Amino acid sequence: MTDATAAAPAHELTQVNLARLKFPLDSPELKDFVDALDPVNADAEAADGYVWRLQSEEGNATDVPVFGDDWLIVNLTVWRDQDALTAYMYRGRHREMLARRRDWFERVQEAMTALWWVQAGHRPTVAEAEARLLHLRAHGPTPYAFTLRTSFPARGAEPVAFEVPGNLGCSL
Repeated sequence: MTDATAAAPAHELTQVNLARLKFPLDSPELKDFVDALDPVNADAEAADGYVWRLQSEEGNATDVPVFGDDWLIVNLTVWRDQDALTAYMYRGRHREMLARRRDWFERVQEAMTALWWVQAGHRPTVAEAEARLLHLRAHGPTPYAFTLRTSFPARGAEPVAFEVPGNLGCSL
């Protein structure tokens, strides 16, 4: 084992967050949000600890289907660890966008953000993200799916069997 291999992390942190749009993406009400996507994504890619983000051919993920709901958009990223993720989230343009989220997105009752650990190099799918969110909604924070407020170390990140209740959709 080389020193470089020994230093490589075994796990990376995945985050998913969904947002329910108040208006169509091409509406004047969402112009500021849409115009900020490329610069905010570039900031993420340049951030210390950034690993990967889901994107379509458009360069973002606003056209990637999630939960079969055309009004939901998904942000799915992988980071070195929680410190790297939060350092990015709460500064610069991303922080400015967070401050305006109620202008663009509906307030929903269910959990719309989940974190979980993946093996280093794994790139999660939207289906994985949906399953983690459903698990979080059904069971609260666990090592399988957790939140920034209640997080878990990378150990214990294996899937657990559960039955999903039928009322865990994305209602307002």
